[in-house]
Amino acid sequence: MSDGSMNGSQDKVKVNDFVIRFANVNGTGSASANGLFAKAIFRSGVPMSPKNIFPSNIQGLPTWYEVRVSEKGYLGRRAGIDVLVGVNPQSFKDDLASLVPGGYMIYDSSRPLHEEYIRKDIHMIGIPMMVLSMEHFELPRLQQLFKNVIYMGAIVALLNIDVEIVKKLIEEQFASKPKLWPPNFKALQLGYDYAKSHFPCPINIRIEKRDLIGDNILLEGNEATGLGAIYGGGTFCAWYPITPSTSVAKAYDKYAHKLLIDKESGKHKFAIVQAEDELAAIGMVIGAGWNGARAFTSTSGAGVSLMNEFIGLAYFAEIPVFLVNVQRGGPSTGMPTRTQQGDVLSSAYASHGDTKHILLFPSTPNECFEMSALGLDLAERFQTPIIMLSDLDLGMNEHITKPLSWDKNRKYDRGKVLTADDLEKPDLDWGRYLDVDGDGIPYRTIPGTHPTKGGYFTRGTSKDEYARYTEKGEVYQRNVDRLTVKWNTAKTAVPKAEFYQSKNQGKAGLIFFGTTTYSALEAMDEYASKETPIDAMRIKAFPFGEEVEDFIESYE
Repeated sequence: MSDGSMNGSQDKVKVNDFVIRFANVNGTGSASANGLFAKAIFRSGVPMSPKNIFPSNIQGLPTWYEVRVSEKGYLGRRAGIDVLVGVNPQSFKDDLASLVPGGYMIYDSSRPLHEEYIRKDIHMIGIPMMVLSMEHFELPRLQQLFKNVIYMGAIVALLNIDVEIVKKLIEEQFASKPKLWPPNFKALQLGYDYAKSHFPCPINIRIEKRDLIGDNILLEGNEATGLGAIYGGGTFCAWYPITPSTSVAKAYDKYAHKLLIDKESGKHKFAIVQAEDELAAIGMVIGAGWNGARAFTSTSGAGVSLMNEFIGLAYFAEIPVFLVNVQRGGPSTGMPTRTQQGDVLSSAYASHGDTKHILLFPSTPNECFEMSALGLDLAERFQTPIIMLSDLDLGMNEHITKPLSWDKNRKYDRGKVLTADDLEKPDLDWGRYLDVDGDGIPYRTIPGTHPTKGGYFTRGTSKDEYARYTEKGEVYQRNVDRLTVKWNTAKTAVPKAEFYQSKNQGKAGLIFFGTTTYSALEAMDEYASKETPIDAMRIKAFPFGEEVEDFIESYE
C-alpha cells in the first residue's frame, strides 16, 4: 500500500457528530494548533468539548488533544475515535487501535508507513507534513512548529471547515505579532492544498455550520474561579503550585492586576503570596481570615491532605476560609495530570475528630465563577472552611458555558460581625463562641474594630462560650453540639439540588455532580430513547438538604 491511500469503507456521512484525537509529543508546540481546531468548530456554531490530556513530566512523553463534536450537545468523553491525527511514533500503535472501523487515520507520510501500522478497515490519509515544512521553512524549530499548522490545513479541507474562520483565529491568536500571520497562513494553505489535490474533500466525517452556540462562551474553570474570587471580594490569596490548581492563583493574579488597583494611587488592593508549601499557604489564609480579609487558597487532593490539621483548626476556632480543591488522580501522587473526583470524602471530613465541612460542586465554568463568590460569602457567614470541589477536567479544559454576569447591587454576606457601636452597648453579653440566635453561629469581631473592646482568644482547643480554656466534658459537648446546630443551619443556605423532571416518574433515580453531569445527561437521553425514563438529581452542595434525602427515599 502506498502512502496517502484511502482504504476501508464508510458509506454513512457523519455530520457534526464525531471524536477527533490529536496524538502529539509534549513540548512540540502542537497545543496552539490543536486549539485552533476546537475554536474553529465553536465559531462554526457547533457544540464541542476539547480535552487536553498531557503527561506530568516537562517534555518528551505523548500528549493528546481530544475533541468531541456533537450537534446534540453531548460533551462528555466517549469510547472510540473517529478521526486520528497521529504524529507521535511513541503512541502510534495504541492510537491506531483506538480508531473505530471505518475511521480516518491522518499521519505524516514524509516517510513510508510500516506495514504493521496499516489497517484495512480504516481510511489511511498520508500528508507529507515534515517534507512540506522543510521545503518552505528554513529553521528546524520553525519546521516543527509549522508542521502542526500544515496538518491543521489538511484537516480544514478534509472536514469541510471554513478556512476563513481559522485565518481569523490565527490573527486573533497573534494579534500583538502580525508578522507571524503570513507564515502561519502559508503553512495552513500548504496542508489545505495538498489535501484538496490528493483526496476527495470533504470526507464522510465533516462539519456543517450551525447556530447552536448562542451567546455561550469558551472558558476554563480555573480561569472562572480566579475571577469569581475577585468579584466575590477576595483580597488575599496564598497558594503553593500544584497541578491542576496552579492556574486558579494565576488567574486571580492576572485579573487582580486589572481590577484591584487603586486608580489614583496605583496601589494594590489585594495580596497574593506563593508560600513555601501547602501548610504555609493555608496558615496564611487562616491568619488573613481571622484578621477580616476575604482569603482563599487553591490546591489539589495531595495539598488538602497536608492541610488537614490547619483545616481542623479553622473549623474548631471558627475562622472563615475558602479553599478550592481542583481534584486529580490519586492516591498519593497518583496521576497528577488526569482528572478524578476522588476527594469528596476526604474533603467533607478533612482533619481528625468530629469535623464536617461545607462543600460546593460546580459543573461548569460559570458555576465555578458563581460558587467562588458564594464560597467566600458562606465562609464568613458560617465562620468555617468552605471547600469547592472542581477537578482537572473542569479546571484546565475549555468548556462551553453561559457568559459570566455579576449583580452590581449584590452585597457581600459578612455574617455576624459586631461593630464598634455594638461593642459599646451596656447590656451586651458577648462570648466569642456563644450562640444567642439558636442557629449555632456565634458573633465575632474583627481586630481593630474598637480601641479597647472586642479582643478575644481564638482557640483550637476545648473552650467554653467565652473562649476560656477548659477540659470539662460537658462544656466540650456543648461546643460540638452547637457546631452540629450550625451544620444543620447550613443545609438551608447552600445551593439546592437540581432536578431534571417536574415530578418523579421512574423506578430508578440517577444522582450525579460536577463534571459527571455531561455523561449523566447523555445517559438520561439513552434511557428515554428506550422508553425507560430515569429521574435525575444533580447535587450542588453538601450538607444535603431535605430534597436530597427525599429523592433517595423515592426509589427502589
